[in-house]
Amino acid sequence: MLVDALQAVNRGTEALQDLEQALADVLACFRPGVNSWLTSFVTRKIDRVLIAATKADHLHHESHDRLERITARLVSRAAERIGMSGAGLEVMALASVRATREATVDHDGHRLPVIVGTPIAGEKINGETFDGERKTAIFPGDLPEDPELLFEAVDRHPASALAASATEPAVPELNFVRFRPPHLEETRGGLKLSVPHIRLDRAMQFLLGDRLA
Repeated sequence: MLVDALQAVNRGTEALQDLEQALADVLACFRPGVNSWLTSFVTRKIDRVLIAATKADHLHHESHDRLERITARLVSRAAERIGMSGAGLEVMALASVRATREATVDHDGHRLPVIVGTPIAGEKINGETFDGERKTAIFPGDLPEDPELLFEAVDRHPASALAASATEPAVPELNFVRFRPPHLEETRGGLKLSVPHIRLDRAMQFLLGDRLA
């Protein structure tokens, strides 16, 4: 299941609440359990679910674990209700196509982790519009270490939290833009090298590893 948690975090508490409910509705359709040769003739059951936190390439790797914790929190209640918490459920930050690389920059005497990529033409950051050709370094912002900081206001006082979110957002301000796919390098023989990714191999191993052994 692909989950764009970053977009929800960037849009505020109401978007987080909507995404949490949407994921609960989707997971409620799953039939958890272990498949056998007999049950396979009657109905197929879900014995594992991968919750993929997408756009990992929009963050420095130092924040990937925070993205995974936020995504895990989004699905935790629904997973418990259908009995999929534990070994059958895995949350992983990944990017099927990595469009950026990582770097560090000096800013006011501090070294900031940034991502470097080529924004798609028309993308804007701080009033600057990109032409689709120029690379830039972006500090996407800091996700909180404790995901509960994003949810506690909505959980305790949903109405007041949503009303206040327009003026005093409870979530950090993040900078996300769409990036062009990377240019694939060629070998001397003219062969294209593989598309860079983040943890796509680990995702395939979790879902299919034992079936291919």
